[in-house]
Amino acid sequence: MLRYLHVLLVLLSAPAQAQDKLVVFAAASLTEALNDVGKAYAATGRTAPVFSFAASSALARQIENGAPAALFVSADEEWMDYLAARKLIDATSRVSFLGNSLVLAVPKGESLGVTIGPNFDLAGALKGRKLSLADPTAVPAGRYAQAALTFLGAWKAVEPLVVRADNVRAALTFVERKEAAAGIVYATDAALTGKVDVAGTFPANSHPPISYPVAIIAKNDGPAARAFHTFLLSEPAKAVYRKYGFATR
Repeated sequence: MLRYLHVLLVLLSAPAQAQDKLVVFAAASLTEALNDVGKAYAATGRTAPVFSFAASSALARQIENGAPAALFVSADEEWMDYLAARKLIDATSRVSFLGNSLVLAVPKGESLGVTIGPNFDLAGALKGRKLSLADPTAVPAGRYAQAALTFLGAWKAVEPLVVRADNVRAALTFVERKEAAAGIVYATDAALTGKVDVAGTFPANSHPPISYPVAIIAKNDGPAARAFHTFLLSEPAKAVYRKYGFATR
């Protein structure tokens, strides 16, 4: 929310030329990849976009409330559906272009001594310590995590130990700081830090497919939005996504 307010205040107080900058709202898990894509876009001679990264749920609601985003990149289909149902996106621009996987992360050098599988005793392995997740009531990473734990028969026992974070990066930070004994995050997030180890990967069939759609916000459509939308789906951009571990489509 603070990041969004900062972007909004900058836009409202800037000269008219600066207000022409393209604002892109995107899921927190895409921070490094999209920052690199933005730099590559600027290197072609065009104006670099202004990014606002947060949980997809928070960003979708900000767009609903009139935030000045030209594009939205969600970490799941549900929050894009939320905007589509309110006719806030150009439906023809919606493309699901990235995938990811879900992992169990632990502090570097530590082990839970548990193998991910049906009816695995995650709660027992935690021994009363905390498990961090993005908030499963709203945030895509948390929804995927709860779905996986439910499918594998572990959710009911582990739920009392869950620390609910605002987004997936915050969930990862709890593990990095050893404030949680483990966390469920995207594989791409765990790969960015040297402070965690991956204790296991959740089976793809244990949760809905992790899918990142992008779409242009209808009221802010225009040549600049169209140009960056095209670049997001280009081969140079896909090379960046793959570098960070995302699956491209």
